[in-house]
Amino acid sequence: MNHWEQYAPELMSDLYEFTMGESYFREGMHAQATFSAFIRDYPPNRAYFAASGVEHLLDIICGMRFSPSSIDYLASTGKFSPGFLAYLKDFRFTGTVRTMREGRIFFTHEPVIEVTAPIIEGQILETAVLNVIQLETLIASKAARCVHAARGRPVVDFSFRRTQGIEAGVKAARASYLAGFVGTSNVLAGKLYDIPVFGTMAHSYITSFDREAESFRAFARAYPDNAVLLIDTYDTLCGARKALEIARNLAAEGKALKGVRLDSGDLGQLSREVRRLFNEAGFPGVNIMASGNLDEYRLEDLLNSGAEIDTFAVGTRMGVSSDAPCLDIAYKLVQYNGRPILKLSSGKKTWVGEKQVFRSYDGHGKMKEDWLCLLTDTMPDAEPLLEVAIERGERVRPPESLEAVRDRFQSEWASLPDPYREIKPQAAYPLRISPALRDMDRLTAEKRRRTEIVGAESNG
Repeated sequence: MNHWEQYAPELMSDLYEFTMGESYFREGMHAQATFSAFIRDYPPNRAYFAASGVEHLLDIICGMRFSPSSIDYLASTGKFSPGFLAYLKDFRFTGTVRTMREGRIFFTHEPVIEVTAPIIEGQILETAVLNVIQLETLIASKAARCVHAARGRPVVDFSFRRTQGIEAGVKAARASYLAGFVGTSNVLAGKLYDIPVFGTMAHSYITSFDREAESFRAFARAYPDNAVLLIDTYDTLCGARKALEIARNLAAEGKALKGVRLDSGDLGQLSREVRRLFNEAGFPGVNIMASGNLDEYRLEDLLNSGAEIDTFAVGTRMGVSSDAPCLDIAYKLVQYNGRPILKLSSGKKTWVGEKQVFRSYDGHGKMKEDWLCLLTDTMPDAEPLLEVAIERGERVRPPESLEAVRDRFQSEWASLPDPYREIKPQAAYPLRISPALRDMDRLTAEKRRRTEIVGAESNG
């Protein structure tokens, strides 16, 4: 069973998508509509997003069917006509989905996905699109910041125990690996996505033994080639000296202590003292791992202070994106039955029509600027970012492996100019609006205002 099926993906909707669908059905509204998914604003200290969740979403869209139990549930609410329920019983997505490929870097107001389909089909997808893309993009973007702050040191996902649910924990492991983490502690994610898994031991393991040294010896016996010892349960430096004895014992057997982990206290100062102990004893290769409420801000501070940390285990603050736990993502109707649509609400205006995003690069291969355009616009010297992924309800490109997506993100990251990578960026990446899009948007807005004013006056 696909691990999405247990959630009845056809019901991954807010009620109003079905009530609107009922009304569309009654009114005979089945014309083609285009919905655009984009992020309005950056959270604090952000200047880019890492696209994630696209592959999951494409699977959901293509596989969406209304089971008998789902139809029975909707009928039990008393809100839907037999005709609309019969329509849902035979539901298949028949439209087109254009997306940015997973692993691409994108910016505010750029559609990461556009759905064109009969309006009921497109409307029913709204919550699924927002839920999947919002969370995974949020976490991938946070993880990318942690990787950047680590300055080339490996970063491992330790977030599973505190993410907002099991599925969120699995998504966090995948999204963080996409963005450059070297692995995860999440065994389920390791199995599902073939992500390398990492783990050491908990403080409970240490305290279950009469003496700390006994726990170290027992673990080294179990894992003589891969022992990483947690040394801060009682006294960190005392624990380090006991770990040093294990290193000597393993060396005598032709083995090597792989590492030690710090999880509390002044990580910067302790890491320097632990490094000195192991260096002076002739074990400079022992890896020092740090964990404990880490995120990109703490990583940057630790390394700026000269911390001697080789590997970072980042957990809760990445897995829930604690400083920015949501994105202002929207899914808006931009065209219906060939008519451009826009929203004029204060602070929530949308751009009309089916669109394309073009990206240009400078002579060094760095991103220069993006253009938000109509789908009919052309820019011969720029790269189009939205590609057809589903056509007539069927995938037109094969699913991508996580490794391929991870490689794409690395390529994207290499082309992102330094000012936008910063933990506290001072500049926003330039997004230009094409003249054709501006003109259509202006004309549509003027026509809509005239229509609504005349309508209001005649009603008055």
